[in-house]
Amino acid sequence: MNASPGQAAVERNGWWRAHRWLMARRTSQVSIIALFLVGPLFQVWLIKGNLSSSLTLGIVPLSDPYVVVQSVFAGIVPTETMLIGAGIIVAFYMIVGGRAYCSWVCPVNMVTDFADWLRQRLNISANTRLRRNTRFWILGLSLLVALLTGVIAWELVNPVSLVFRGLLFGMGSAGFVVAAILLIDLLVSRQAWCGHLCPVGAFYSLLGRFSVVRVRATNRAACNDCLDCFAVCPEPQVIRGPLKGETGGMVASSQCTNCGRCIDVCSENVFNFGSRFNNKVEARS
Repeated sequence: MNASPGQAAVERNGWWRAHRWLMARRTSQVSIIALFLVGPLFQVWLIKGNLSSSLTLGIVPLSDPYVVVQSVFAGIVPTETMLIGAGIIVAFYMIVGGRAYCSWVCPVNMVTDFADWLRQRLNISANTRLRRNTRFWILGLSLLVALLTGVIAWELVNPVSLVFRGLLFGMGSAGFVVAAILLIDLLVSRQAWCGHLCPVGAFYSLLGRFSVVRVRATNRAACNDCLDCFAVCPEPQVIRGPLKGETGGMVASSQCTNCGRCIDVCSENVFNFGSRFNNKVEARS
């Protein structure tokens, strides 16, 4: 593995190609935040609401299906608009991959990515072992709390909701939550929040089990075993099978965030985005 993952890709493919999906993700994340903020800040109402529930251009409703499910458990009957909005989101993520939400939309991802970058620069090796299925236990607990209390309790502490409120009204407690996530990812375990604890990511992974858009190891024959893809992937366990030729070279796991990190850092251009229906792959000799 290179001392700096992706260095070989930069040298061979150029800086832009070795960072193109990272730049695309950052553009997406920042643009989404901006679209929500231009209304209350500048009275340009392209989108009204937040990531939990919004109305785009005064026409298209969008609702977080996780919030809608919590509402049902809390005994709150969703409105027709909420159900339509949730249906649109579910259909979208069943196509592009549920955890694409984590890497392309969620603003907290920028915090955890910064923590990962800082870990490398400071050579911090703290790696407390956390179980990845912990996030599913927390997901179940959030629904149980809603059922027992009649309150959508997770939204009171959801870092994404806190960040959006903080950007408008001052970070306050949101700043402490963001700082806590950064420190946990930095000092306790790599990708502790996104990869092990966040129930939102757990929920959206359920939507991506049969999604169409997939990362594929199409050029598997060119792999030189540098392990750069494992070093940068937030869910490295999902890469192993495709590189061994399993699942037709497709990253089949719903835990894949479709972030494109493995595509960016691979100097041999082993990976690309494709469809789950495209089974063409070059075997390793």
